[in-house]
Amino acid sequence: MPRWGLVVEQNLGYGRQGRMWSVGVIGHVEGSREEALAALRVRAERFEPVHPSNPKGRALYREADGFLLVVEGVWQPWHCRFTVAEQLYDSAAPEPVRAPSAAEPEPAEPTDATPRAHEPGPGPGPPPAWDAGVPEVPSWLGRDGLP
Repeated sequence: MPRWGLVVEQNLGYGRQGRMWSVGVIGHVEGSREEALAALRVRAERFEPVHPSNPKGRALYREADGFLLVVEGVWQPWHCRFTVAEQLYDSAAPEPVRAPSAAEPEPAEPTDATPRAHEPGPGPGPPPAWDAGVPEVPSWLGRDGLP
């Protein structure tokens, strides 16, 4: 059964230079695309976008893969896009455990001729020391008689 991500895209920040487009997954639905669209519509109708903070009106539109929410603000309209997308894989999900079947051969031990997966090297290490003459422990620490 397919798994669908319920995705929202919205603007964050203010001004022409401060705005940035942000994306987030607000849920998942396992089932048909129609079931995912129905769940997304409920989420879109109840969604409270970051902007505007004092909305004057809302309008929800249906698109091919989701919905468009237009919220009228004090000075300008803001919008959010809601989309259903089929999840093909998730790198954070655990791999399913499968028992090998009799038809599948056992994996061979890697040899020097067998290409190996790239193994990352050690990390970058600690940042270089920055010494500006500031002691790690201030001189006043542990002194009695300070106000």
